[in-house]
Amino acid sequence: MSVARMFGDGVMSGPIRPVERPVPLRQSVYEALVELIVAGALRPGQHLVESELARQLGVSRQPVREALHRLEAEGWIDLRPSQGAFVHVPTEQEVDELLDVRELLEGATARLAARAATPEAVARLRVAWEEGEAAVESGDTAAAVAANNDFHAAVAEIAGNAVLAQLAEIVGRRVRWHYRQVAPARGHESWDEDQAAALARTHTERTRTAYHGEVMAGGPR
Repeated sequence: MSVARMFGDGVMSGPIRPVERPVPLRQSVYEALVELIVAGALRPGQHLVESELARQLGVSRQPVREALHRLEAEGWIDLRPSQGAFVHVPTEQEVDELLDVRELLEGATARLAARAATPEAVARLRVAWEEGEAAVESGDTAAAVAANNDFHAAVAEIAGNAVLAQLAEIVGRRVRWHYRQVAPARGHESWDEDQAAALARTHTERTRTAYHGEVMAGGPR
């Protein structure tokens, strides 16, 4: 059948949708390696051997090599001349700078979320917070890290700003990496500082918004 006949002698009945393409292999390898680093399967300072990574991932060395160069550019690994690739060991300054950025992003995200949050949304945040507390109590570091990430993702979703959510996801993945390393030592301190403070900000901002709304409308004072 000719193309013309397929489309009714040149008259299209609807828009043509782009052909779906599989994710490039180098992207899949990159994502896999980032998650292995974030999850702690590849530890800070660990030597990464291209041939071994390729064997474990079931791919050739070329996409692994391409992924490693991207990982170096983004600060996940270090490529040392004549030595090879090593998982990056974050410095205290890097951690502080990252958390400064997250604080700025989350301040804006929390304000937007506070304005948009419904009682149901706040209830979901409290559930996530309680799950994190339970994980800390049981000593389940993996669950605590996952709950921490889920909580922040929920706040970003409530805020409803796609750009902020994208930035928060980028920063959040790196924070997950750092948090996993300090979570066993900080335990309740880290969780309480983070989640309880976010909940408090949400409640305070929503209260303030409601108050100003009543005043502007001439309601109760």
